[in-house]
Amino acid sequence: MDVRTLAYDNLPDRRAALKSTAIGFGQLAFASLLQQKGLCKGGDTSSEPISASSDRNDAVGIVLGPHHKARAKRVVFLFMKGGPSHVDTFDPKPMLDRHHGKPLPFPLPRVTFAKQGNLLKSPWKFRKYGQSGLPVSDLFPHVAKHVDDLCILRSVHGTNPAHGGALLKLHTGSDQFVRPSMGAWVTYGLGTENENLPAFVTICPTLAHGGVNNWGSAFLPASCQGTPMGNASMSSTKAAVKHIANAKLDKSDQRKQMDFISMLNQRHLSENPDEQVLSSRLDSFELAFRMQSSMPEIQSISGESQATQRLYGIDDPVTEDFGRQCLMARRLIERGVRFVQVTHSDSEVQWDQHSNLYHGHTKNSAEVDKPIAGFLMDLKQRGLLSDTLVLWGGEFGRTPTAQGNNGRDHNPHGFTMWMAGGGVKGGYAYGSTDDYGYYAAENKMHVHDLHATILHLLGINHERLTYHHAGRDFRLTDVAGRVATDIFA
Repeated sequence: MDVRTLAYDNLPDRRAALKSTAIGFGQLAFASLLQQKGLCKGGDTSSEPISASSDRNDAVGIVLGPHHKARAKRVVFLFMKGGPSHVDTFDPKPMLDRHHGKPLPFPLPRVTFAKQGNLLKSPWKFRKYGQSGLPVSDLFPHVAKHVDDLCILRSVHGTNPAHGGALLKLHTGSDQFVRPSMGAWVTYGLGTENENLPAFVTICPTLAHGGVNNWGSAFLPASCQGTPMGNASMSSTKAAVKHIANAKLDKSDQRKQMDFISMLNQRHLSENPDEQVLSSRLDSFELAFRMQSSMPEIQSISGESQATQRLYGIDDPVTEDFGRQCLMARRLIERGVRFVQVTHSDSEVQWDQHSNLYHGHTKNSAEVDKPIAGFLMDLKQRGLLSDTLVLWGGEFGRTPTAQGNNGRDHNPHGFTMWMAGGGVKGGYAYGSTDDYGYYAAENKMHVHDLHATILHLLGINHERLTYHHAGRDFRLTDVAGRVATDIFA
């Protein structure tokens, strides 16, 4: 008889093994509880990947603590949908002003989104601010006062000139396939610090250009998926988690219902232990039940002082909507939410100025400038900025060439995002585009590099955060990604 068969026949069955190792599983459960509370800090620096699987029996769920010392505990992504123009905001180009109206002196990309004309100078002036003397456009006078806290990334680039593909690339690392979102990967890697709230919340997300895939969990456990509060088509005053209250059953009856469902499903799991998806679904049921007592209080800002609300611009109709979103983000991270996305997406204008650049960017920046500055100030005053990574930007930038006579086309080949807090250098500009702002030129930062750097700041080695699915290992950065250590404080 084959030796492997003999060895297999002498092994206890799965149920007997579980019974005989109950204490060991109790220890694992305790470690998981510590991790969820943010108390289990792994110091593992080995090069072996820590991964889980949807189709293997060795699924471990989530990484027990970071791979290395984290600089940031949480992320707030201020997403400007549509593509704000870097050459009109945080990346001044004197050569663009000088050669306004002349042809671009080098070839256009092989694929462009629309027909482009000659060079178009910025309608706004840039001024130097702070001790760092970094230049910021007149579009952002309030944010400019915090320039010494900003790490401006001027060499970000992607591959897709269309909104849908570019949004997916920025949020999931892939512009073609359904993949877990950035927030889902962070949740999978680090878990949650509050068992009564989701680890990942997205406020007023856009339903267009990838929609739910931009905050979905794909093949990761369902508990990693982002929880939406409203969507971009509604005012933030109405943004709330849907179905947070049960109109038919009180808490006691709901608890009995949950216990009964859990008992039936646990019985099924004991007979079918490989069905990991069911365990994840049970976790999401329990979280939804607990959220009924925690979310209503968070969603109400009535307890915030008038001074705080003014700081965010909630007293002004122009800034009220985005200001409320930013304030909600602060309330969520205070209570242990790991990843929060705040989306500015005006269905009428957005940041997608193929024409009427002056009107569109003036309107959009006026809506977000004061709330963002207030958010940064509030985090700093509360001691939260040092370990909160704030990320600002859109899915791409705009061309330095004109579309028509007063607009700019999509430009994924070189654009600007910025970070603040979370262990990055403040008052620092990293990388550059060419003299006109078309292509990333120095210290180029691909979207995969951006993701790798974000994960590293959170204590995660992007090459080790993997998930085995459909016969291969997946990660947020796919097979690429370089950490930009030069931006670390």
